[in-house]
Amino acid sequence: MRTDAQLIDPLLEIIRRLRDPDSGCEWDKVQTFKTIAPYTIEEAYEVADAIERDDILALKDELGDLLLQVVFHSQIAADAEQFDFNDVVETICDKMTRRHPHIFGEADESPGWEQIKAGEREQSGQPSALDGVALALPALLRAQKIQKRAARVGFDWPDKAPVKDKLLEELDEVAAATSDEEVHEEIGDLLFSAVNLARHYKVDAERALADATKKFSRRFNEVESSLTKDMQDMSIEELEAEWQKAKVKLAAI
Repeated sequence: MRTDAQLIDPLLEIIRRLRDPDSGCEWDKVQTFKTIAPYTIEEAYEVADAIERDDILALKDELGDLLLQVVFHSQIAADAEQFDFNDVVETICDKMTRRHPHIFGEADESPGWEQIKAGEREQSGQPSALDGVALALPALLRAQKIQKRAARVGFDWPDKAPVKDKLLEELDEVAAATSDEEVHEEIGDLLFSAVNLARHYKVDAERALADATKKFSRRFNEVESSLTKDMQDMSIEELEAEWQKAKVKLAAI
């Protein structure tokens, strides 16, 4: 039986051959970190989608696609003599053992994940509490992480009341905006405040919005299937009545 280390070798060789400058695939050999980054993000979302659908066979398949992305990036780096797949594995192994000194070291208990990460940021020349939050994260998720980082160093409202007030204040500022640029800015502030309110209620804003979108889609599809005429030919009052019917029907299922 092959060892775990040997199992990755065929995939490494496949990507190496695809990237071969002389005999490789014309598409694969011209790719860069930036050109395949969108595919990496897409594959990560497809992993999350398989988990959400509780589809284990799909999860196995999507994890393979995501692993392919890791190997692809590693081969691009190896081609440029920057690092290779083994370096990637060694780096994550070092990181995980370093961040769990109570398991792999002599510490009696963990000093805390965030405390360890803060120490790593400082050693790497990133002393700010906000350093290291990826720019490419979805905006809602990044806002949530930024706020959590700020809160950990004491930059936060003491309770929910002022956060609610701030949300209402931002809503008023949207209404008072007089240009497209101001509306853009104030809508951003409103969304940021909404994320902050979710955090104070200990609600994952990304998950809450995903669930709300799913709920809207189900109700909208129910309205669509029940109509005998085009939505565009209906008044807002008629559509609202159908929407309420859909809510009642779906709640009973």
